[in-house]
Amino acid sequence: MDYIKEKLITIGRPQAELVKKLQKEYGDKVIQEVTLDQVFSGMRGVVSLLTCTSKLDPEEGIRFRGYSIPELREKLPKLKEDGEPLPEGLFYLMLLGELPSHDDVKFLSQNWAERAKNIPPHVFNVIDSVPKSAHPMIQFNVAILAMSTESHFRRAFLAGLDKKEYWDPMYEGVMDLISRLPIIAAYIYRRVFHNEQYIDPDPSLDWAGNLAHMMGFDSEEVKRLMRLYMVIHADHEGGNVSAHTTHLVGSALSNPYYSFSAGMNGLAGPLHGMANQNVMHWLEKMMDELGTDSPTTEQVREFAKKTLDSGNVIPGYGHAVLRKTDPRFTVQLDFANKYIPDAPLIKLVKQVYEVVPEILVQTGKVKNPWPNVDAISGSLLSSYGITEYPVYTMLFGVSRALGVLTQLIWDRIYGLPIERPKSQTLDWFMEKVGFKA
Repeated sequence: MDYIKEKLITIGRPQAELVKKLQKEYGDKVIQEVTLDQVFSGMRGVVSLLTCTSKLDPEEGIRFRGYSIPELREKLPKLKEDGEPLPEGLFYLMLLGELPSHDDVKFLSQNWAERAKNIPPHVFNVIDSVPKSAHPMIQFNVAILAMSTESHFRRAFLAGLDKKEYWDPMYEGVMDLISRLPIIAAYIYRRVFHNEQYIDPDPSLDWAGNLAHMMGFDSEEVKRLMRLYMVIHADHEGGNVSAHTTHLVGSALSNPYYSFSAGMNGLAGPLHGMANQNVMHWLEKMMDELGTDSPTTEQVREFAKKTLDSGNVIPGYGHAVLRKTDPRFTVQLDFANKYIPDAPLIKLVKQVYEVVPEILVQTGKVKNPWPNVDAISGSLLSSYGITEYPVYTMLFGVSRALGVLTQLIWDRIYGLPIERPKSQTLDWFMEKVGFKA
């Protein structure tokens, strides 16, 4: 048993007992009343999930185990002092609740590199059987499902493992899956966009750096960007679609491959992870209609108004929870201002940021007029040469695995049951509020 696994159960078992005691002694205590509006608006604000990896505050933004993104950039281990934090360090923090050392991060990099060697050949055969024209998320998802033949959890469950030990094979499966996702994503990228000219992994590289390398980007600049991208997209507390879906399917004791695949189906929706592509299409349409990649601020303002007047939204703006500029947008903008301030797409993103919030406020209909993570992520990737928009959501998915799969391990440590909320008919709700049609 590796030392991270030993430390996890030393921390986890007392917390699992605490959860049981809390439920036993206070299970009948009412903690929140639900309004009709919350039910009919997608359960917004209804506290009904247990999460430990991250928390989203409307005013402060995302915090990972209590640490903000700026704090993570300062405190998590890096390869170089002026570099970006390594995603392995964030995984360690979300898993164990403590900041890792450089040795901890090095251990995870090496552990994942070793596990990544064992992807069965049939996984690539499955990918190759899908048309290249299929969206990368389709290919990504079938590959995840194809890897489920290697599930530790499935084998252990069928062997009759004590439910208190379910966390153990879940941990092993999660570690395998996370280790292999960069290879799968890079394979799909090279298959679709680079004529099947594949690049072998380099076990000496870190997890995100190796992804950049296998995609064909060996510059330190792109590796640095990929580390940042993998950190800021890793988690967003338990209620977003990809996190909640992974948790929900996992609650049926589905293995990590089934659970994560389900979460990726949710991430592929245009209201979730595919929004980064929508932003790029919107920016591209603006440049095409205006006939320039350097429009004036007034031209940007008029195009934004035209978008709203036509009944469409401005992609990349607004958020279900946040009521400020998304810190994930801010950190990417800081990165761009430091390294590529004059890139045309970055200058355009900054112009949009100058005018869109004011326009949205003037409509009187928008609670949050500020940009979210998607408003800049695609432009940043494109400015560094990753110009194929369909791959952006898949990269998002590789990152999101770090958070949702960590939480899946903790779900099994806590011993959480199958999730089964109660639903009612429309007549029931009408009767409850005294509404007569």
